[in-house]
Amino acid sequence: MEKIQEKYDRELVVIGIHSAKFPNERSKENLNNAVRRYELTHPVVNDPQFQIWQQYACRAWPTLMFVSPTGKVVEKHEGEITYQTLDLVVSRLIDQFDSDKTIYRSSTFFNQPSTISQDLCYPGKLLSDEGSESLFISDSNHNQILITSLEGEIQSIVGSGSTGLADGSFTESEFNHPQGLAIKNNKVYVADTGNHAIREIDLGLKTVTTIAGDGSQGSPSTDIRQGKSVSLNSPWDITCVADDLFIAMAGSHQLWCMNIANHKIGPYAGSGQESLHDGPLATATLAQPSGITSDTDHLYFADSETSAIRYANLDPGGNIETIVGQDLFVFGDVDGDPEHCRLQHPLGITYRGKALYIADTYNHKIKCINLESRITSTIFGSGKSGAKDGVGTDAEFSEPSGLSITGDYLYIADTNNHIIRKANLSTYQVITMNIQRP
Repeated sequence: MEKIQEKYDRELVVIGIHSAKFPNERSKENLNNAVRRYELTHPVVNDPQFQIWQQYACRAWPTLMFVSPTGKVVEKHEGEITYQTLDLVVSRLIDQFDSDKTIYRSSTFFNQPSTISQDLCYPGKLLSDEGSESLFISDSNHNQILITSLEGEIQSIVGSGSTGLADGSFTESEFNHPQGLAIKNNKVYVADTGNHAIREIDLGLKTVTTIAGDGSQGSPSTDIRQGKSVSLNSPWDITCVADDLFIAMAGSHQLWCMNIANHKIGPYAGSGQESLHDGPLATATLAQPSGITSDTDHLYFADSETSAIRYANLDPGGNIETIVGQDLFVFGDVDGDPEHCRLQHPLGITYRGKALYIADTYNHKIKCINLESRITSTIFGSGKSGAKDGVGTDAEFSEPSGLSITGDYLYIADTNNHIIRKANLSTYQVITMNIQRP
């Protein structure tokens, strides 16, 4: 949308209508956070009671309504749309309104979202690595990867801080709202979400290289292609198993796989349709997978829009099965067995010792699923949005999105608080790490 706004600055006015599906998204404070986090440059109207939604007979998220200069709805599009398709529609309508002499050209300026002047800005994902004794943080809205000690002392900053897609040295390279991280043989792999790309950080050479994605947003696909020749769609998280990277491709509702050696990449699971249906890898349906981890036999992933935790077999002839979750419109905050358990838009997931740790993002909690009993329990977070340290459920978070475990410690990207938390899995003490830029 940003590219369309820039291209048609004098002809097009974009107004966002926020008709929230999840209760957490209805508050004005959380909406303001989302506007700042995604750096929206158009006005957004909060529609918590679905009044505008009903007036325009909307049925899907997202829905695009095209309104003429005279106020009439002239076209409607339901679901995701590529830049190319949107560009064709807008340019055709502008030509039509020019012919009708109804269009009025004038640059419109809106107040830009205020920036966050803290050491971190909406950190999305992180990775703790015992081998290098390092913590890698996707400082998403600073467009950088921070490398710190496991205690939080900054060792390196990767990326200039400018929004872009540029390879080169740590200081020359550019990212666009990076998220998920994985490590293999002294190389860190980054899901560079806004660039629709996979990047490789060589810790020895101190360089960044694009290994997959051509920088454009793609559509659901079935092809296996060379990495840099393919269009990806919002890769949100990434994990490494042997010589393969598995990618939670949120935008196309799929899991993808990339071989590290030859850079061949393509879909691994999911038809591309947005829903929750288990079954064979190729035909099962997903809904915005945004977190992924593995026990080397399965890929466990947070299927965010269905508020579900699911797994895919690492055997290509295997299936996708759901551990927790029902469908797109079943969510809540309930612990217990799979039938009764409810989550609300989980984004983060990590595995250790027959257990999955879940960032239950919109419930502001960290939960644990025992894979033997399949019982879910809250281990950290009261459920109230806040930034309070404490023991277990006395602690408070604000939309935690990323998790990683090393030793007895669970590291948490506490996204809307712009901080990293460290939770002791033996004592259940949660502390805020002191991460300060030089």
